[in-house]
Amino acid sequence: MSLTKSFSSCHRRYAMMTGIAFLACAPLPASADDLEANQSGSIPAYETFDTRRFGGMRQKLADWDVMVGAGVMYAPKFEGSNEFELVPIPMISATLGDRVTIDPGGLNVDVFVDNGFKVAVKGGYDVGGGRKESDSPHLRGLGNIDAGAFLGAQISYEIGPMEFYASVDKTIGGSKSLLGQVGANVTHHYNRFIFSAGGSATFADDNHMRSYFGVSGAQSARSGLRQHKAGAGLKRFDVEASITYMPTEHWFVRGQGGVGFLTGDARNSPIVQEHVQPSAMVILGYKF
Repeated sequence: MSLTKSFSSCHRRYAMMTGIAFLACAPLPASADDLEANQSGSIPAYETFDTRRFGGMRQKLADWDVMVGAGVMYAPKFEGSNEFELVPIPMISATLGDRVTIDPGGLNVDVFVDNGFKVAVKGGYDVGGGRKESDSPHLRGLGNIDAGAFLGAQISYEIGPMEFYASVDKTIGGSKSLLGQVGANVTHHYNRFIFSAGGSATFADDNHMRSYFGVSGAQSARSGLRQHKAGAGLKRFDVEASITYMPTEHWFVRGQGGVGFLTGDARNSPIVQEHVQPSAMVILGYKF
C-alpha cells in the first residue's frame, strides 16, 4: 500500500480515514544508516510502514516499530462538496514482526509474501465512513449514513520503486458497501527527502452508490433535490503526490496534495456540488 491507496478519499470523514491510512503505510527510512545511505547515493535498505512485520505477542515493546504524528488536512466537507474545512489528524501506528500492523484504521496482516508479491487481509472500524445531515446544509433531508466495521483483502506487487495493487473492502453495518480499488505508486529517495506519487480508481457496489449518491422519492421531497438512481460501477479516480523530509533518523515532516475526480452516477448525482475533489495535508511525526 502506498500513497494513493491511502490518501485519496477526501470529504470530511473520508479524508480523515485516508489520511490516517496514508501515514501508516507511506515509506520512511528506518535508521540513521539508511539516511547516510541515501546521502551517499546508494540504494537505501529502508524499512517501510507497509511491511507489517510479524512477531509473537509476547515480544518486548522494543520489537515494535511505532510511529506517532499529528497534522491537519484541508478537504471537502463531504464527498462531492464544494465547501472545504480543516480536519485535525492524530496518528499512531505500530508494526510487529514482518507481517502485522495496527493503526487507527484497524489490523492488517500479510498472509503471503514472496518476491515482491504480497497478499494481505485487514479489518477494523471504518473511521472514514458514514455521513451526517449536519455536515452541510446541502445534505438536509437526506438522512444520516452510519459508519460500520469492515473486512478486506489486498494483493500487491512491488518491482523497484513501483508498486501495483488491487484491494476490496466490505462494510459490515452502515451502508453495507463493497468497495474495490486498483492503483499504482512510485517512490524515490534523495538524501533526506522522499518523493512519492500515485494514482488509483475506485469501484463501488449498488449499496454504496445508493447510500451516498442516490436520492429516493422521500429524500427528494424532504431535501428538494431531484430523484437520482445511482448504480454500481466506477466511482472516482484519484492522483496524489507527497514530499517527506527527515531532519533526523526519527523526526519527519510530510506535505501531501491530491485531487479526486468523481465519475459516472456519482458525478451526475444532485448531491454532488463539485465533481473535482482536491485536498492537501501537512503532518509532523516521530518514528521510534
